[in-house]
Amino acid sequence: MSDDRAEGVPGAAGDEHADRFETRAVHAGLDPDPSYGSIIPAIHQTSTFVQPSVGELVAGYDYARAGNPTRSALEDALGALEGGEAAVFASGMAATHAVLTATCGAGDHIVLPNDLYGGTFRLVDKVLSRWGLQYTMVDQTDLQALAGAVRDDTRLVWVETPTNPLLNVIDIPEVIARKRNALVAVDNTFATPANQQPLRDGADLVVHSTTKYLGGHSDVIGGAVVARDAELADQIRFMQRAVGSVPGPFDCFLVHRGLRTLAVRMRAHAESGRAVSEWLRDAPGATDVLWPGFSGMVSFRHPDAVAIAESTRLFTLAESLGGVESLIEIPQAMTHQTVEGSDAAVPADFVRLSCGIEAPEDLVADLEAAFARVGKRAGAARA
Repeated sequence: MSDDRAEGVPGAAGDEHADRFETRAVHAGLDPDPSYGSIIPAIHQTSTFVQPSVGELVAGYDYARAGNPTRSALEDALGALEGGEAAVFASGMAATHAVLTATCGAGDHIVLPNDLYGGTFRLVDKVLSRWGLQYTMVDQTDLQALAGAVRDDTRLVWVETPTNPLLNVIDIPEVIARKRNALVAVDNTFATPANQQPLRDGADLVVHSTTKYLGGHSDVIGGAVVARDAELADQIRFMQRAVGSVPGPFDCFLVHRGLRTLAVRMRAHAESGRAVSEWLRDAPGATDVLWPGFSGMVSFRHPDAVAIAESTRLFTLAESLGGVESLIEIPQAMTHQTVEGSDAAVPADFVRLSCGIEAPEDLVADLEAAFARVGKRAGAARA
């Protein structure tokens, strides 16, 4: 969990304080516009920058793939919240690709969780393995099995916590204690720095799909990598520039706007997740109910999973997560089709909920009505 008095960053007043997370989330990366004093910096919607003379750059900006002030503001904010140096990307998968290609080469070995986002598995198994990347999948809640999977030549241990979609919580310090010579990268998308800051636990890299909780409003696609040290950050930034999968200025603006309400939204998501998970534990037919104790992610199993997912009103049937509105999905048929036949395969009766910031009572009532409708149809079919 986050340290309430974690290191602060310079705020708008120009001084440094050990501000609490809620305060840093509001102020990080926000310097008033120097030309007109607008409290929110301008969106620099440009592809290139004028050079006063050949090779002379204004504030280091020459071409927008290499850098943009709006992007820099977001990177400053994310670095402050996670406790490192950030680089942002056009998607979470672009961020993941940057980590893997910056830290690994042909023939290198990595360790993956056996419960992970389908897109990450697809990138490793279907793309990078063609270039010689080797991987081992392991249940990272089993520390003995994890220790056995890490080799002396393992280059990277990839961690998700909570995992996607099963919501297992991984003990980051215990993983680090077993990493041998490897780097440790943590996908922090589900928890966000409001709940955990892996770099402070000793991880080397943090990855986000900023599409999710950081943006928070289901209106932008983006990704981010935050590195604990400057040398690793430079390697990530090199990939950012070389591959060129960078977000546009307006996308950066939207994510940065989302950060300012992250702390209050995550509290509301957690209230919804708590209420929904408590109801599900006694719901007819529901089993294996999981809620990590923070955020709005809840999962359960039910023999009529598909029918329930198609019967809710407030929980919208859609992929993704972390927006202010609640979503419901069947991972096996939606986000995790690519892991079918692997150790990361997801049961067909598994349901993943992203609980939004609606009134928790209304979300519970929506599920209760959906369960009742499905139960009534099942009873009629048996009659």
